[in-house]
Amino acid sequence: MAITEGNYNSDWLAWEQDNDYSRKKVTIAESQTITKGEVLGVVTASGQYAAFNQDGDDGTESAAGISLGDYATAASETASGVALVRDAIVIEDNLTFPSDITSGEQATAMASLLALGIITKTEA
Repeated sequence: MAITEGNYNSDWLAWEQDNDYSRKKVTIAESQTITKGEVLGVVTASGQYAAFNQDGDDGTESAAGISLGDYATAASETASGVALVRDAIVIEDNLTFPSDITSGEQATAMASLLALGIITKTEA
C-alpha cells in the first residue's frame, strides 16, 4: 500500500518573523480546496481568502498570502484558517499555483507577495 504525504510547511517556508507575526487568522471562502503552501487571494466583496486565480476579477487575481493549512469548504460554508501574510522567506518552487499559470503571471503574483514582505528564494 502506497502512502501519499501532503506538503509540509517546512517544504516551502524557509523563515518567518517570531511570535507568529507573519501569520494571520483568516476566513476561507466557500467552495475551496486549499493545500498548505498554496498562494491565496482575497475576495474583495467578502474579505475572505480563496485560492489565487490569475484569471479572476474578484480580488483573487492578486496574491495576498500563502496557506499554512489544508482547507476544504462546501458551497455554502466557510472555514477558519491561517495564512502567511507578511515578513517571511519562502521557496517559490515549492509553492502551489494554479496549473495553468504562466511564468509571467507567477512573477506578478510573487511581486505582490514581495510587497507584503514575503521574499522568494530558490531551493539550494
